[in-house]
Amino acid sequence: MPPKITDPIVWQQAELLMQPAFIRVIDHIGKQLEGSDWQGKYEDVMVWPEGTTDETKDTVTQLVQRLETASPSQVVEIEQTLIHLPIPQLEYHLCLQHQGVPEVKVNLWELCYQICFRDYDPAQTAINYGVIIDTRLIDETGDIDWQCLDLKAGQLVEQIFANLPDV
Repeated sequence: MPPKITDPIVWQQAELLMQPAFIRVIDHIGKQLEGSDWQGKYEDVMVWPEGTTDETKDTVTQLVQRLETASPSQVVEIEQTLIHLPIPQLEYHLCLQHQGVPEVKVNLWELCYQICFRDYDPAQTAINYGVIIDTRLIDETGDIDWQCLDLKAGQLVEQIFANLPDV
């Protein structure tokens, strides 16, 4: 679950950092996989709000698919219907596999949140605690400190690979 950000300054800083953090994470994962016996693949995962029925999931999925070929008037109608239905949260996972070892899944958005926010804890944000930007990632001019961002992303990805089961 993504953190809830209500402070416009924190929102602006998060927007500045998230895409570069994601890019650095993907780059570091590639480097780690090169020297590893593990295989990695990426997958999109739809996480539905708790209690969403299969029927509702099917309805939402069909409506979203109809949007692709709908006329402008149909788009408006479909969007008005979707407003009143639960919408899944899209997550992006790295699935690490090695023969004879259970698959290990890493939520890449959660990893990016750990990079961008200080002391990020998904359990805390799930109960609506605020997040604090890791201001070390932003230099005195308000731009990204690329060296610091790269270092933090590299350390977190390294930890993931260091904590994989022994093969």
